[in-house]
Amino acid sequence: MKIIAFGDIHEHTENISKIKGLASADYVIITGDITNYAGKKKAKKILDLIKSYNSSMYAQFGNLDKQDVNDYLDELGINLHANGFIQQGIGIFGVGGSNPTPFNTPTEFSERQIENFLQKGYEKVKHLPITIMVSHAPPINTMVDIVGVQAHVGSSSVRNFIETFQPNVCLTGHIHESAGIDKIGNTTILNPGMLQNGGYIEVTINDEKVTAELRNCSQIT
Repeated sequence: MKIIAFGDIHEHTENISKIKGLASADYVIITGDITNYAGKKKAKKILDLIKSYNSSMYAQFGNLDKQDVNDYLDELGINLHANGFIQQGIGIFGVGGSNPTPFNTPTEFSERQIENFLQKGYEKVKHLPITIMVSHAPPINTMVDIVGVQAHVGSSSVRNFIETFQPNVCLTGHIHESAGIDKIGNTTILNPGMLQNGGYIEVTINDEKVTAELRNCSQIT
């Protein structure tokens, strides 16, 4: 199985056509922030563009997406937020939005809410040998949640969940300037940064071996 994952689109779609392997991937995962303080209408336009390359998609809203984006993803039956899906024996579950920020963005949750959303999705896939966690907000105190002068602003609930349940991979984003890879125990955490800067993730699963790598399409023409 091959999965292509990206997020923090913020309505900048120019790199979608440059993502290598997008059309041939088994599944595409959108980690959040499809729009920039907008709702269903703009989200639909962007998702329709992605689906023109690959319609096997799961997605969730980010903190800069309005509530009706979440509702639209529910309508489509592809919403990862507080939900889990099983594909080819692999469990994929997620939590959208983010922990509180100083900016009063449209979709922010308390740490307790984030914990509950994760548990709700995980319940549907926890029996599987391989699980992929999709969290728009990264875990706190990692290499992928740093802003400004080394301030860690990720979610403590996301970190606690990873420490406790050890999904194989955590696909995240939200903190644009912290694109990179880190680990918590056996869980690999990947933040590709903004799609506008070319970042995306490729996950390959062969038997029970999971490989997750950062890619960049900004130099591809």
